[in-house]
Amino acid sequence: MNRQSLMAGRRLFSKVRVVRKPSTLANELGSLYEHNQPIFEPPSPEKKVSALDYAFSLKSPVSTWTKEQLREIYNTPLMELVHRAQIYHRNFHNPSEVQICNLVNIKSGGCTEDCKYCSQSVNNDTNLKAEKLMTVDEVVEQAKIAKSNGATRVCLGAAYRTVSTRKRALERITTMVKEVNKLGLESCVTLGMIEEEHARKLKDAGLTAYNHNIDTSREHYPNIITTRTYDDRLKTIDNVQKAGISACTGGILGLGETVEDHIGFLYTLCTMKQHPESLPINRLVPIKGTPIADELARDNSKKLKFESMLRTIATARMVMPTSIIRLAAGRYTMKETEQFLCFMAGCNAIFSGKKMLTTMCNGFDEDKELLAKWGMKPMQSFASKRPSSIVETCHI
Repeated sequence: MNRQSLMAGRRLFSKVRVVRKPSTLANELGSLYEHNQPIFEPPSPEKKVSALDYAFSLKSPVSTWTKEQLREIYNTPLMELVHRAQIYHRNFHNPSEVQICNLVNIKSGGCTEDCKYCSQSVNNDTNLKAEKLMTVDEVVEQAKIAKSNGATRVCLGAAYRTVSTRKRALERITTMVKEVNKLGLESCVTLGMIEEEHARKLKDAGLTAYNHNIDTSREHYPNIITTRTYDDRLKTIDNVQKAGISACTGGILGLGETVEDHIGFLYTLCTMKQHPESLPINRLVPIKGTPIADELARDNSKKLKFESMLRTIATARMVMPTSIIRLAAGRYTMKETEQFLCFMAGCNAIFSGKKMLTTMCNGFDEDKELLAKWGMKPMQSFASKRPSSIVETCHI
């Protein structure tokens, strides 16, 4: 073919209009499905749903958890676990709000229990002297200070094995509760074991919550306390709830327990017919003269790792979505970044003030500065009433 013929052919081809149907994703997908060639493999009905995905799908709390499910959630890769816990938390709570609580030690020392971690036990050599029950006026003054610093809940703690055998003390504490309520504050007490009839007296006085911790797992519990059984504690919680009072119950991490004990601890709480209204998570502060402090000094491997604490909080949020998770004792020993991660994992309440019973506490001014730095604000009084199910709008 000579050069002139080649050029003529090219000119002829250029005049021919080639029409091609535009390609669209819908057309291509349609073609693929026509030939039964999906671009992804749809999940089969038989495929097992992970425990984390199951928890994430729930719109209200359930009490049918198994230890296997808790173990699976707890052992989720940490980044994914905390991320999912934060998203799920936003379905039930305002992520920018934190409840500030204040704990008042209204009767210190002299407790006959043998809790191996406690400075107030007469069985431990901590040189803590027993004190008399505070007056109503003293409590009111403390509550006013707490309120002026943004606290919306005041918890009154007395070192009693049981308040049910202390009629006069109970009468005075009932008056304290009434006076705290008059200030527009939520009231909480922690007074040891209590019978239902005495709990009802506190309910009639307007008590918001009764704190009684289970401390740890059922299995590890006998290693920590022998003067009160695990079931004694559960009975008190049941008495409180039957009286119509919200239960505030959690535990202490760092008692020489294992990861399996963290799972057992959560299992007890999340399988209760009614989940705790609030769940305090305490980080052990070893106190000189207590058996647990001596044990941890001898065996450094038993000390709590922060990752374990973070996993416990995140797992608690996934299985008890409506509970207020309170970062309680030991927070002052934590770095700012560690506290931040705890809030990312689902915590939404703190204790603030001078002391947590007999240990140090982050001060009001320090916490105000911290929350402002993070763009968070104090929760309004009585706004912590937990939702019964998922809120309509997710707080993103």
